[in-house]
Amino acid sequence: MGLDGNGRIRYRAIIEYDGTAYVGFQRQRQPNSVQELLEQAITAVSQQPATVIGSGRTDSGVHATGQVISFDLDWSHGTAALQRALNVNLPPDISVRTLEEVDSSFHPRFDARCRVYEYHIYNSPVRSPIQRHYRWHVAKPLSLVRMNEAAALLIGAHDFATFGRPPQGKNTIRHVFVAEWRQEDARLIFTIAANAFLYRMVRTIVGCLKNVGEGSWDVAQFRTAFDAADRRQAAAVAPAHGLYLVSVLYE
Repeated sequence: MGLDGNGRIRYRAIIEYDGTAYVGFQRQRQPNSVQELLEQAITAVSQQPATVIGSGRTDSGVHATGQVISFDLDWSHGTAALQRALNVNLPPDISVRTLEEVDSSFHPRFDARCRVYEYHIYNSPVRSPIQRHYRWHVAKPLSLVRMNEAAALLIGAHDFATFGRPPQGKNTIRHVFVAEWRQEDARLIFTIAANAFLYRMVRTIVGCLKNVGEGSWDVAQFRTAFDAADRRQAAAVAPAHGLYLVSVLYE
C-alpha cells in the first residue's frame, strides 16, 4: 500500500472509454472530458475532492481500452467495493476495468515506458453505419503489403516532426518499437508502440500510410516526407474516431 503524506492511498486504474461524446481525456475549459467525469465519480463515492492523473491525453473522439490513471483517496472499504461504486457513478461509456493500490511514488505518465495505440480502418466500397464512430471508412482498396513496407521505416529512434508536434518543448525525437498492419476481414488495424508520441502523430502517420496503401504515394514518397521532418510534407490527418489507446507499459 502506498500512502501519501495525508494518509491517503494511491490507486492505479485501467480505464476504458468510448470517446465519441467527449472533448478528450484531459480536463479542458469546455466541460465533458473523461478526466472530469472520473473526478466527479470519485468525489460522489468518497465525498472527497479528487484529482485524476492520466498516462496521456487523448483527443476528442479518440477511444481507449487501456488508459492508465492514478488518484489518492482516504478509503477503508477495499478496492473491489471502490471499483464497483465508481462504475455505478460513471456513465455507460466509461468504465474502470481494473483497480489496485500502488506505491505513493507511482506516476502514470512519468513512469510509463511504452504506449501502444491501434488505428482501425474499415476498408470497403460500402460504408457501415454501425462502425461510423469506431473505424475510418476508406472506400478505395488498400494494399497491406505496401503499407507495411512503409510502416517498417518508422521502427527505431527518429525525428518524427513530419507527423506531429511535441506537447511541450521542441524535442520531436521518438523511439518506435512496433509499427505494423494486420487485416481482419474488411478491417485493417495498425498497431504502433513507442516510448512517447507527438501530438496527432499516430493519426498523421495513418493518413500518410493510407496514401501509400491506395497508391497515391509510393513508399519512396513516404520516406521522403518522413525524412523531411516538416509538417507541410504530411498527408491529411486521419479522423479521430479510428484511434484507440490500448495499453501503457511500465517497468
